[in-house]
Order: sequence, then C-alpha cells, then structure tokens
Amino acid sequence: MEQLDAKKIVKILKKEYPQSKGSLNYKNPFELLVAVCLSAQCTDERVNKVTKELFKKYNTPEDFANADIKDIEKMIKTCGFYHNKAKNLKLAGEKIVKDFNGIVPKDIKLLQTIPGVGRKSANVIMCDAFNDPQGIAVDTHCKRLANRIGFSQQKEPTKIEQDLLRVIPKEYWKDINHLFIDHGREICKAQNPKCSSCVINQYCKNYNKDTTANGLISK
Repeated sequence: MEQLDAKKIVKILKKEYPQSKGSLNYKNPFELLVAVCLSAQCTDERVNKVTKELFKKYNTPEDFANADIKDIEKMIKTCGFYHNKAKNLKLAGEKIVKDFNGIVPKDIKLLQTIPGVGRKSANVIMCDAFNDPQGIAVDTHCKRLANRIGFSQQKEPTKIEQDLLRVIPKEYWKDINHLFIDHGREICKAQNPKCSSCVINQYCKNYNKDTTANGLISK
C-alpha cells in the first residue's frame, strides 16, 4: 500500500471524472437550497423530476412563505418525508424573507439557521451556489469513501469533515464531494464495490487490508 496522499488521490479522481459536478438542477441559490432539502433520503434524479414542476409554481422564498403547505406536500410527495420537508421549506421561505430580505445568505453559519439546512446542506450551497467552499459536504458516499480509504475512522459526518479538512488542501474542497459521489456510484459502492477496477486502490486502507488478509499482497 502506498502512503496515503490526499492531494494525489484527488488529482487521480479528477482525471478519472473530469466532468464531475453536482447533479441537482437549479437556477439560483434558493432553488439549490430547496433541491438540497428535498434530496435527503432521495435520489437526485427524483428531486430533479419534482423540482422541474415545483419551480414552475414556487421558486422564490416569498412563494414558499405564502404557499399552502398542503399544496407543497402534494407536489413533493414522491421525494419522501414530504410532511417534514414541506414544513421546512415553508419555514425556510418565511425565515429568508423575514431575516434576510428575501436573499439566501452567503454565510455558512447563517445558512444553518434556516429550517431544513444542516451543515452538509450549507456546505453544498456555499460550494455550488456561491463558489465559496467553507468546508466539505459529507453525505453517504463521502462518509463511505473517507472511512474505506482511511482518511477518517469517525462515523459522525461533522467529525469526518474535520478529518478531511485537515488532509485535503482547500483548493480541492470544491471538488472532493462531487468526486466521491461519482466514484461511490461508479466503483466504491456500498455493496459489492469494484475494488479491482478502482484507480486509487493502491492508496485504499480497506482494499489493502482485504488483499493482505487473502494473501494477495505481502505484509
């Protein structure tokens, strides 16, 4: 196993996935906020189908603040957990109108005061909507890869993020989440990962542990 080198790993993944970027569709920071909130426990593909129609009727904080919550629920039902998501979206609209003059704040701490927006969502908005990453969004793919590769032994997303921030240069904070998502979907799957086809397996703690145990490489 080669020494864990975060910068080299990111460069390899960038070469492997040169078009890596977020897959949610949006036209402005608020639309991204809505899409990210809807994406919890839901695929981006499904969210994009829902927001295609949703944004025709509601696409500003004022729209959601004034909307009938039952109508929001009806339109987002297929995204799952729609009662809670609809409640948060309406409250988010009200919060942004009341406290931020109808404009999504470009501040990671203020973003987290908005209903439905946690640390991960705030990181996505800062990175993709404002091109000003303040951290690294840790979703299920990022968590899985960080643990398997050996960047972190933590289980909590906030702790995993802190481990990643210590080893990944800030210039790559914007890229790493999208790269991990692409690699997680394509190769490093939750079940039956394609380790032998992985372009970074020589750096991966999990892969080298397994191959050593099976006698495929020397200790």
